[in-house]
Amino acid sequence: MDITTVICLIIIGLAAGILSGLAGIGGGIIMVPALVLILGLSQKYAQGVSLTMMLLPAGILAVYNYYKAGYVNIKFALILFIAFIIGGYFGSKITINLISEPVLKKVFGIFMIIVAVKMIFWK
Repeated sequence: MDITTVICLIIIGLAAGILSGLAGIGGGIIMVPALVLILGLSQKYAQGVSLTMMLLPAGILAVYNYYKAGYVNIKFALILFIAFIIGGYFGSKITINLISEPVLKKVFGIFMIIVAVKMIFWK
């Protein structure tokens, strides 16, 4: 790994961390597109790297701040966590075994557009 790649990874990680702390976004919205578009990783590889990063307690300090301010519901988070584990397992199996790289990029991009439009125009 060269120094340029390391610097890019640090910038991507900082951007995702800052946006995660600000708006609760990071992995899928920031990291995956940045890894694909800036570092040239495949969509599947970028998703794998993003998911691996989430296994670590990457957001622990942001969670601590939100918890102190009264914005964390542990029960909700635990239910989401359990469902995420199950969904992540089956979603990754489907993606790795059944979806081609070009189709996956298109599905990912369309999903991001739909979410963005809903967030902008939702009342």
